[in-house]
Amino acid sequence: MSQGFDVIIVGAGIMGCSSAFQLAGRGLKVGVFDKGGLGAGSTGKSSAIIRQHYSNEITARMALHSLRVFQNFGEVVGGDAGFRRAGFLVLTAEKDLEGLRANVALQQRVGIRTEILPEAEIRRRWPFLKTTDLVAAAYEPDSGYADPNLTTGSYAKAAQARGVVFHLDTEVTGLRLRSGKAQGVTTSSGTFEAPVVINCAGPWGARVSRWVGIEVPIKSCRVQVAFFRRPDGYVDEHPVVADFTTASYWRPETGGLTLVGLIDPSELNHVVDPDAYNENVGLDFMADAGDRLVRRFPAMENSASASGYAGLYAITPDWHPVIDELIEGSGFYICSGFSGHGFKLGPAVGLLVADMISGQSTAGMDRRLFRLTRFQEDDLVRGRYEYSIAG
Repeated sequence: MSQGFDVIIVGAGIMGCSSAFQLAGRGLKVGVFDKGGLGAGSTGKSSAIIRQHYSNEITARMALHSLRVFQNFGEVVGGDAGFRRAGFLVLTAEKDLEGLRANVALQQRVGIRTEILPEAEIRRRWPFLKTTDLVAAAYEPDSGYADPNLTTGSYAKAAQARGVVFHLDTEVTGLRLRSGKAQGVTTSSGTFEAPVVINCAGPWGARVSRWVGIEVPIKSCRVQVAFFRRPDGYVDEHPVVADFTTASYWRPETGGLTLVGLIDPSELNHVVDPDAYNENVGLDFMADAGDRLVRRFPAMENSASASGYAGLYAITPDWHPVIDELIEGSGFYICSGFSGHGFKLGPAVGLLVADMISGQSTAGMDRRLFRLTRFQEDDLVRGRYEYSIAG
């Protein structure tokens, strides 16, 4: 016997749960399916940085909207996202200064609280930073980081309160079609009906899209992060930092730790099978990440390594997602390919997806930027930096 929904979502990460929450809020009966648990793909291993520094007005607006949700999560969604306001710094040398200024001007126009700080001011506010090779930074005092698993769990609970049904540990094995239109899905637990199916499968997004014969350029790529324990005298939290000169980012983590990752476009080359990849951090990566951190934060030379892990990015050629109907009129949609910077946009993405399905629109949020055809049209989303993940 099949069970019917108005919408079926494949994937129970931040995008699937946020979308389900928004769709249910518009009166739709939603089912969410995942072959694992909540956030078992990319989301659960996200660095969960909440920042607004983007090169495009649409993504900047989405980041601002999402920040406001994280700031007021209990009232807007319910539960807790673990959001911590730490501030966010983008550190730049001369070659990135023009792009930095243009981005900050754009962000200020859309209402983001951000400013450019000269090197002397960076040194004054954060004397533990080595700044001799810097010319300026962008600083967002309201940004920070969240807990990805807590956030996803809270979205799921809030969605359930609106009637969403979650089928976890239930693998979706195919899309049911009739005359080119979605009828539902087949799963490891049976058949489920719906005229709308949304692919929020992240690193599995390209695989799911092939069910209708569409090749979406999403690569599943292995990425690593490392943890270092801050030494005595530096136990207080520091800002979240994106350091363009070392192509690295770092943020505080609970327990006096600092989490370090890369903003290196070469991560696109680390393509893996999302069902079978090495989830452990490598010793070479630990050494490299530590070296990059020490170059900017010299006191961390006395830090202790505290291991790390490897997760997945779902990367597109321009490092931006695809949010679109795969075949016009089919009822089969995709919301995937966030390329490592999607978590912070999660609340806004749920809104975009609900607009897409319901035919409504939200002022300032235009999903045309994320259409699939941009790759064929050679109209990719462009940033002002060489660091693709920065957006």
